[in-house]
Amino acid sequence: MSSTNTRRSGAPGSQKARRLLSKAYRGITSPMRLLPDFIIIGGKKCGTSSLYNYLLEHPNVAGAFRKEVHFFDNRAGGDGTLRYRAYFPTSAYKRHVKRSRGLDLLTGEATPYYLFYPLAPARVLKTVPNVKLIALFRDPVDRAYSHYHHEVRNGTETLSFEEAIEREAERLSGEWEKIGHGAYDSLSHRRYSYLSRGVYVDQLKNWRACFPEEQLLILRSEDLFADTSAVLEMTAGFLGLPAMERENRRRVNKGAYTEAMDEETRGYLIDYFRPHNERLYEYTGRDFGWAR
Repeated sequence: MSSTNTRRSGAPGSQKARRLLSKAYRGITSPMRLLPDFIIIGGKKCGTSSLYNYLLEHPNVAGAFRKEVHFFDNRAGGDGTLRYRAYFPTSAYKRHVKRSRGLDLLTGEATPYYLFYPLAPARVLKTVPNVKLIALFRDPVDRAYSHYHHEVRNGTETLSFEEAIEREAERLSGEWEKIGHGAYDSLSHRRYSYLSRGVYVDQLKNWRACFPEEQLLILRSEDLFADTSAVLEMTAGFLGLPAMERENRRRVNKGAYTEAMDEETRGYLIDYFRPHNERLYEYTGRDFGWAR
């Protein structure tokens, strides 16, 4: 193949070069870049992609250079604020938007693992103490099944759903303690936490230990799916944004699977999550209405 044809058809190489140049440029200009006004912290398979993309439709919102930055959940431990700034628009762009459109620009990111990652709250507090946080909670039974199929599609799960939840404690044994040392990245903790991620109350307490209640908005995923406009209005109010136009919006990043959960398994999971859900209802003073 000639070099000309390589240049024409070698789009992946060209794209990689552009990405590297963009990353280098953003790194150089990071002192002039913004820190996020909001972070969607999770949970996984709870509609975070949909909510984030809906917010990006708002004229007052500009997103990060990628939705999931993963700055606070890796071995680096959130060190280096300039590295974090490199993912966001410049202060000059914010001023330009204010002058040209009269809009106060907000920016943010969405990394669903933050909610579950035990070290994230303290790291976020250190870097962006005044940031507004948004969490979405979905019926943990449905969330677990959706999470499982996500891993199956990615080729990282080969067990049946029943085998996977039965072996979760074994797969995660010792991982929490290793993560606590701060220099360990656990793939098992990310991938196979089907049940653990649905125990929302403990994750919420971890975040509330660092941030006051008024900085954290908790949304019910089922409400986002059923009445998107109402949830967006609530979210806009929380962020101090003008109300968004009410219109039908398509759900983003919805996982496709046709196999229904075994009814006996569903019954087991309802029983499993019942006490954890009740603790969540008591802690928040809010009944999320999930199956009892």
